[in-house]
Amino acid sequence: MAKFNYQAKDNDGKSAKGVVEARDEKQAARILREKNLIIISLKPEAKGFLTEAKIGVMGRVGMSDRVKFTRQLATMFSAGLPITDTLTILQTQASPKMATIIEVILRDVEGGLSLADAMERHPKVFDKIYVSLIRSGEAAGVLDKILNRLADNLEKNQEFISKVRSAMIYPIIVVAGMGVVGAIMIIFVIPRLMVLYEEFETELPISTKILLAISKMVTTYWWLSLILLAGAVFGLRALTKSPVGRKQYDRFLFRLPVLGKLRRVMILTELARTFGLLMGAGILVVDAINILKDSTNSPVYESALTDAGKHVEKGSPLALALAKTEAFPPILPQMVAVGEETGKLDEIFSKVSSYFEMEADAAVRNLTTALEPLIMVVLGVGVGFLIISVIMPIYNLTSQF
Repeated sequence: MAKFNYQAKDNDGKSAKGVVEARDEKQAARILREKNLIIISLKPEAKGFLTEAKIGVMGRVGMSDRVKFTRQLATMFSAGLPITDTLTILQTQASPKMATIIEVILRDVEGGLSLADAMERHPKVFDKIYVSLIRSGEAAGVLDKILNRLADNLEKNQEFISKVRSAMIYPIIVVAGMGVVGAIMIIFVIPRLMVLYEEFETELPISTKILLAISKMVTTYWWLSLILLAGAVFGLRALTKSPVGRKQYDRFLFRLPVLGKLRRVMILTELARTFGLLMGAGILVVDAINILKDSTNSPVYESALTDAGKHVEKGSPLALALAKTEAFPPILPQMVAVGEETGKLDEIFSKVSSYFEMEADAAVRNLTTALEPLIMVVLGVGVGFLIISVIMPIYNLTSQF
């Protein structure tokens, strides 16, 4: 399908312009005439390729841009502004990356596409859950409510992710500092000391011999180190791309102490919150499960949701379907059973997501508490190893005189 820019007037003499999709110019003119528009000009769109190229060059849109766009879209739409006017205003206020996406969406909407269909063309920005909610809101005529709930959901998710990242900043900085110090010692300091040790032919401790061997391998056979590192990276990527490898790697992550529990409750928080949002939008349970299944980043939970969806399709209640899988803790099917009995599944999922969020906050605090002494122990061992490896041979040399 090609795109054509048009300028036209309606029966009242008002000017109209936009983009229409058609196989050729004749079909585009026929579509416009069916809309009771008098065509002034109709030209093939020349900006489409340039805009798509611009989107590719500018890279991915960040989560903060998407959250800001959703909140502003919800506010303006609730105020009664037409969708085209809303998108035009947001385009001027958004970041360069997001403005380019909004420009394409605006042209598609002006060309006759629904907002959901226009957003669906940008899966890297608007995922399947986002598009499904927008489509449900448009179909039910409650897009303003859906947008507000979606904005609330995205803001909560962003706040939660920020908490986790803040908790990880200190350990990452310390580990990175240790890596830099170790690299400086191995690349610059140890080779100079090795010359000194060889001149005096002194007996070296085993720790010094290990450090010298590592230093020699890194400085002399650096190309081999790069090959081994690249092989490890490509091997891990190949493993995680295969279905079996991804699932095994996912299970390994869940078995990690503290980190495994944190990852599990983070996934459960997002699943429960999104499930409640989909239920509140009037999406069927089976459809909601399929949307979540395709959107989760965990093969373990993707498999669990697939199994649950099959049970629901056969007529089983959602609570029973979730209880048959080991991925979900007992509290989830228990609460879902209450929601099914009372007809308030969306509210139940909202409460469950709050519970899992509290669990995640506790897991983050435990992680921070556990990492601080662990990092101190690792630092102490590392410093002690360097002292024994570097200082002890020097001390032995000075004691010979």
